[in-house]
Amino acid sequence: MVALLAAISIRLTSGAQGTGGSSMELRSSAFQNGGDIPRKHTCDGTDLSPPLRWENPPAGTKSLALIADDPDAPVGTWVHWVIYDMPTATTELAEGAPVTETLANGAKQGINDFRKVGYGGPCPPPGPAHRYFFKLYALDKETNLKPRSTKQQLLDTIKGHILAEAQLMGRYKR
Repeated sequence: MVALLAAISIRLTSGAQGTGGSSMELRSSAFQNGGDIPRKHTCDGTDLSPPLRWENPPAGTKSLALIADDPDAPVGTWVHWVIYDMPTATTELAEGAPVTETLANGAKQGINDFRKVGYGGPCPPPGPAHRYFFKLYALDKETNLKPRSTKQQLLDTIKGHILAEAQLMGRYKR
């Protein structure tokens, strides 16, 4: 299991170090980095958010944020999930995160491009596989954005406040 988790993690893209000198990592037990996202995490299944785990946010992290999007969508990058103001003690999002404006840990969820709060799974048109990027940000502040904020509002707010970033990419095809 440890070898599998190590194999599916991707290194921090910004090069910042987490606590203990290790790079922040993001992984899922549902799919490998670059692998296929299982049907149950898509609109063709039960549309459950995949389980995500991370470790080694850098010292000074005050909150975490996550964006999941599809840069291969025919209309331009399609946003599937926006979460922000996750407490630093949070190390995972369990499979099937509630589709509510605020999670039990106080994290807030934004609006996806399906115009809904929370996770909206992959739902590409028939054809080649699309790539879905899950990007985790370690921030030096809380955003204090209200629930239902957009990806762009989050990105505007966190500009200049990103201590580290980790990402995981999965694919899905119909």
